[in-house]
Amino acid sequence: MSFSVPEIEDAEVIFNMGYNGPVSHPLVARRIVRAKKKGCQIICVDPRKTETARIATIYLPIKGGTNMLFLNAMAHVMITEDLIDHDFISRHTTGFAAYAKEITQAQYRPEAIAEQTQLNPEDIRKAARLFASSKHTITLWGMGITQFSQGVECVIACSNLSLMTGNFGHYATGVGPVRGQNNVQGTCDMGVLPNVYPGYQAVTDPEIRAKFERAWGVSLPAVPGLPLTQVPDRVLREPDPKKQIHAYYIVGEDPAQSDPDLEEIRETLSRVFVIVQDIFRNKTCEYADVIFPATAWGEHEGVYSACDRRFQRVRKLIEPQAGCKTDWEIQCLVATAMGYPMQYDNTRQIWDEMRSLAPKFAGASYEKLDSHHGVQWPCWSEDPEDTGTQYLHAGGQFATKDGRGNFLFFPYTPVQEAEDAEYPLSFSTVREVGHYSVRTMTGNCRLLRSLADEPGYIYMNPADCKPLGLTKDELVRVVSRRGHTITRCLPTERVAKGATYMTYQWWVGACNELTNSVFDPKSHTPEFKYCACRVEKIADQTKAEQYVKDQYAAIRRQMGITGGTSV
Repeated sequence: MSFSVPEIEDAEVIFNMGYNGPVSHPLVARRIVRAKKKGCQIICVDPRKTETARIATIYLPIKGGTNMLFLNAMAHVMITEDLIDHDFISRHTTGFAAYAKEITQAQYRPEAIAEQTQLNPEDIRKAARLFASSKHTITLWGMGITQFSQGVECVIACSNLSLMTGNFGHYATGVGPVRGQNNVQGTCDMGVLPNVYPGYQAVTDPEIRAKFERAWGVSLPAVPGLPLTQVPDRVLREPDPKKQIHAYYIVGEDPAQSDPDLEEIRETLSRVFVIVQDIFRNKTCEYADVIFPATAWGEHEGVYSACDRRFQRVRKLIEPQAGCKTDWEIQCLVATAMGYPMQYDNTRQIWDEMRSLAPKFAGASYEKLDSHHGVQWPCWSEDPEDTGTQYLHAGGQFATKDGRGNFLFFPYTPVQEAEDAEYPLSFSTVREVGHYSVRTMTGNCRLLRSLADEPGYIYMNPADCKPLGLTKDELVRVVSRRGHTITRCLPTERVAKGATYMTYQWWVGACNELTNSVFDPKSHTPEFKYCACRVEKIADQTKAEQYVKDQYAAIRRQMGITGGTSV
């Protein structure tokens, strides 16, 4: 995120695409509402009429899977109507001429992409003009554009819009990926990625690798590791024994619930030695050979990264249950048992080691974190006056070799699985405010279970429900090429005809039985937001209701949860 979350409320225009703050991040949503009250104009691009869409100045109900067509059409309008910042482009960017040559082709005119995107061409033009009308335009995106096989390229396309209008490098402007899970920014910052060490330092750089080898007293590989989504391939289909995976250490994650194509991941987990480290039992624990009970927030200390690059202290409030240890203590014990002695006295020692190895984080000492209630990286110096970086690319200086922002053009790539006669509806995963992520935490909260419980809902347009004879709360079977699940029908005009949506946290109504495991070739992110499905009516509702109750009770018994089994 190039700006700070507090800056959102001072934006003049918010371009919101594939993101619904009120559900995903209520505190960020509060900033959006404050901006609206101050006169901010909001452009919302989303297939569903979300809470954000309801307060938008311009709402564009885009057809799922056509994000790149729309973004290229936005750029086409800005360039052909001369809505761009020529001075910023010439002084601070490269590649614009080649990009403009591609983007101004007739195939990206709003009128040319109207049928595929299901958008009014004049609305696209209005949105482009509004975006370019301010030097305080902020772009927010979420999983609605990244969880596609063309996700990375759509992120770059969003950045192109900000580059060509000079919306980088000053207060209340720029681009904001609003992260999907708590501390996902922190895991990236700390090098829990296959291709970088902490501080985004490439594992392929021999000087950087040597620095970490000296600090840790080890020899490190010169090639990137394996993306998470390629684990099943290395377990189920890898012919070379040296490349096969035989053990899977899973920390704070629940792939048996959250990964695409759950049939495949169940087979994967059943074939390897599985270690699970978590705060509650989850679906993956059914396959675990070893379970390490870890402490939850409030039971340990540490440092947390917010989505706007802000390091914050986490402080211990209560003692954990007997037998639980912090994540870092568990990992130290495992490393030591495997022959690599690893020992720290406290989290500060770990953090100071991190700062000594990651130049971007060097100045974010505990003292600064305390005195300033957080520090945003980059923070290069121990100097007390260096309190971090509120917004990136100040003065149009970018973190590239030549210090310039690079324009990159990408053509539209269709989704990997489209609707057909057998599977006539599109399917997408979404979020809801009542339950979080895979429900490991919120599913163990009695109050939240009373608000919403198994097996969840499939959101459908009433026009799609009518020919099937479906009514609200009726249990239905949802089927894709990979599997099926059972859930309740929720007719709503908020979704377009031909489209369906489910939240992915339910254990019985597990929508990832349906999702497609194809992924973005650059980020290896699965295409959770689009596949084909069909919805089937269940004739015997009494039997179906009993099935849901029995399944839910069985899952809860397996997880060691007692009481509160009503659905």
